[in-house]
Amino acid sequence: MSHLLLLLPSATYRAKDFLDAAARLDADVVVASDHRQALAGALGDRALRVDLRRPEAAAQAIVELAQRTPLDAVVAVDEQGVLVAALAAERLGLAHNPPEAVAVARDKAAMRDAFAAANLPQPEFRPVSGDEAQVASLAGEVGFPCVVKPVSLSASRGVIRADTPREAEVAATRIREILRQAGEDPAGLLLVERYIPGAEVAVEGMLRAGELELVAVFDKPDPLEGPYFEETIYVTPSRLPTSTLTTIGRLTSEAVAALGLVEGPIHAELRVDSGRAWLLELAARSIGGLCSRSLRFGLGVSFEELILRRALGLSLDRQTREEAASGVMMLPIPRAGVLQELGGQDAALAVAGVTGLELSIAPGKRVKPLPEGGRYLGFLFARGETAVGVEQALRVAHSRLDVVIVEPCGG
Repeated sequence: MSHLLLLLPSATYRAKDFLDAAARLDADVVVASDHRQALAGALGDRALRVDLRRPEAAAQAIVELAQRTPLDAVVAVDEQGVLVAALAAERLGLAHNPPEAVAVARDKAAMRDAFAAANLPQPEFRPVSGDEAQVASLAGEVGFPCVVKPVSLSASRGVIRADTPREAEVAATRIREILRQAGEDPAGLLLVERYIPGAEVAVEGMLRAGELELVAVFDKPDPLEGPYFEETIYVTPSRLPTSTLTTIGRLTSEAVAALGLVEGPIHAELRVDSGRAWLLELAARSIGGLCSRSLRFGLGVSFEELILRRALGLSLDRQTREEAASGVMMLPIPRAGVLQELGGQDAALAVAGVTGLELSIAPGKRVKPLPEGGRYLGFLFARGETAVGVEQALRVAHSRLDVVIVEPCGG
């Protein structure tokens, strides 16, 4: 029996999918989390409370646990745990990414520097730690329109387009407040980047000893032009020309090498226009949210099972992705308030091609859209013969949903 430690951050959507994958592999699981609720039902050495904001201490706690309960792999299910997993696996002599490479992947400014050193195509950029006036000045250097973003956070949280110096100043002020609300340093480094027009794609891949195998390329058919960059629909296989897809694969491999990542899943974001491609970001993890449910492999193997198989050194004989087109829609939050209900669910599920609807925020909870918000209402899934058909099914299903958000009491 394999022994596996899963790092489950409190805000993860993916605990159930990874735990189900582990059960399918008959792996003995230890759960490590920064939240008591995630540890509910786990007893003794099957549960470990760690502080993911203190990676060194969290990794040491895992090492000490492994002295009592040997481990074959340490796997982070989301961004918040990847550095802890790398540190712990290195100390335990398990397959891992170099911690320094993971740290660079988690810092957007350091990542930009690494891509620049490798002469990879990316937006013109400037890191800035000064006040709003300096942000506006550096925005003028990279050129308008530009994008202002924190070097931390994920899922497009705090990412704002600015078309003028004044808009850049306002964006910086707003981002610093978002950082404060997220428990990050509001005076931390920001990044100012030249806005790159064109279509955006997401790339999923798996690394083994530094060799990258592409798993999927997702088109994002909704324009991501700002002022905020809320992602909605992902559809695969991509409809881009073969030559463009070849460029995307090559750039992703070069980006992986530039960061020094060598093991496990990666998630990359690129912009493409007229056959050219630019790197936006690359993370040492798989796709976020519940989007991985849109990917299936031979005999119904999930992406999570594929990740765990690779981490545990198990057979990957069934890793070929199913040929059917598939997609997911991350349900956007239209405005701030309290979610009263999400109506029309049965009508949405009745749309041909739609295979599932998963809500991630319960009625009665406060919600807020990007750039302040960091969660989606839920996820719609569809499958079909063509990517066009899958996209259409998702759009029709979404049109049948009725999101009711009310003002909070006293608001």
